[in-house]
This record gives sequence, structure tokens and C-alpha cells, in this order.
Amino acid sequence: MKLFQAVFSFTTLSLLLLPSMTSSQTCRRSCGKLSLKFPFGSGPGCGDPRFQQYVTCNIIDDHQEQLTFTTHTGSYQVTAIDYANQVLYISDPSMSTCSCINTQPNKGFGLDWEAPFSFHDDTIFALLDCSLSSSPIYHSDDGTNGSDYKVPLCDSQGTVPICSYLYSCRAISTISLPISTCCVYTPVDLGPAYEMDLEKLKCTSYSGFYSFNGRKSDPDSWNYGIALKYKFSVYNEYPSSCAECERSYGACGYNGLYNSFTCNCPSGINTTKYCSFGENYNLGSRLLPWKTGAVGMVYCLAWLLVWVL
Repeated sequence: MKLFQAVFSFTTLSLLLLPSMTSSQTCRRSCGKLSLKFPFGSGPGCGDPRFQQYVTCNIIDDHQEQLTFTTHTGSYQVTAIDYANQVLYISDPSMSTCSCINTQPNKGFGLDWEAPFSFHDDTIFALLDCSLSSSPIYHSDDGTNGSDYKVPLCDSQGTVPICSYLYSCRAISTISLPISTCCVYTPVDLGPAYEMDLEKLKCTSYSGFYSFNGRKSDPDSWNYGIALKYKFSVYNEYPSSCAECERSYGACGYNGLYNSFTCNCPSGINTTKYCSFGENYNLGSRLLPWKTGAVGMVYCLAWLLVWVL
């Protein structure tokens, strides 16, 4: 009888240990509604280490995941990623749009100079409510502020009257700003530091968009936000090892002192190449092969002892 109780206890203990014998993929392949591919990752050790500090997967209200882009000027939600063209799209809640103008103190927007990002050519900035008397973007012919303004920092060559369209928006027109206080400030004018400091420029707010959405004369329809380009490396080459890893349902990552490449598989195992049986896994937890064998041995031993008794 005691032997039977021992066998029963052994079997029960084995069943209780089963959950601890599972493993899941550490580097997830999505964050919220956005898919994650190299060079972005879901956390430390995932993706490319150069990008990890700038693009992170965070938990926000109601336990929802959100992919976030961070610079020295703040943190911004990533709204979309175009992996084919290597473009990251972000939104700034303090940005003015056709439906809402921000009159509160605003830092503006800037990129960290060492970050592997730059402004996409489609991104257009418009400075709003700039001081005609003190903003450095305005200069008169004789070198002093006056009635005849030159605007060297503003793009006056565009074929679309962006300022006129923006100032016709209901949210902006209600505060009756003169059109001369608007300046189309393209990324190329931000200089090597990629900095747009509204306090120094003496402007109240800014607007940014990356597409007219096929309706240039309707600012309500424009795609507001900021489009950023990114590069994999100096030569912008996609790592072949990472391509193999992702084809086998793995997630590219790194570890060790030298940030060596690893392929994090759905089983939870890290390899240096690809997942051997990646196509047989999904994103859920799985028993690792050697653990599956161990569990089988536990069952066989338990039933053998019961049969002997």
C-alpha cells in the first residue's frame, strides 16, 4: 500500500511540474497591432541593439501594448512601419493639425544625432504662430527686423500654398493668425542636428505631415505625423542570417558582450542560424523536444510501477 502511495505521489508531482517544463518565444513578433521585424524588437536582446533604445514595446493604459519611438524631445507612438521602404511613421500628440491647434508650450521635435534615423523626404513641417518681431526665421533687407521680410529658413518654392491651406482650417482660423506667422520648415533646413526648437524659433506650435492623401487643397484629409527613414548599416544591407531566421519563424536578436547575433525560436531556444523546426511551431508555448521525452519517461515509469503492483 505504501509503495502504491509513493507511486501515486510521484505521478502527481510529475504532472504538477509540467507547466515549468514549457518555454515560449522571448522575442515577440508583434507589439499591439504592429508586426515586428528586424531591426526592431520587443525588448532587450531583440532586434538590432542600435535601435533598441529608440523603439520599444511598452504597456500603456488597460494593459495595451504600444510601440514607442523615443528621442530627447519626448516619446511618440509608432503608427505604422513600412518594412519594404524602411520607413517608420510616428505621431506627436502636441502637434497641431487641421482639427486641433496646440497653443500650449511646445518643445518641438528633434532626432538624436547618433540615432540611425533621418527625416523622410515626404515629411513637411510648418511652424505656426511665429513672432514677426523676434523669431530668427525673419530678417529684413537691411539686417534688422522690419516690414520687409526675408525668410531664409522657410521653403517658399513649393507649388502648394501649405500655410494658406492650414490657416483656413476651422481650428486655426478662429484665432485669426496672420498668414505671415506661418513658415514651411522642411527637414533639410533642420541642419545636421535634426533639431526644431520652437522656443528658440519663437513659434507657438508646429504641424507635420507626410502625405496630401491625394487631396492637396483639403488639409483635413492630409496624413499628419512624421515619417522617418532608417538604415540597417552604413551600406544598408539586410543581414542574410536574419533573413534565414525570420523565414524559419524565428525573431532576430543579440546577446553577449559583443552583441552577437542570435535567432530566438518559438520554442524559446536561441540558435546562431535559424530554427530547425520553426515551421512546426506557432507563437504559443511548446514543450521543448528533450523535455517532451522526459515527460514521456515519467509517464512510462509511473505506469510500469502501477502495473507491477
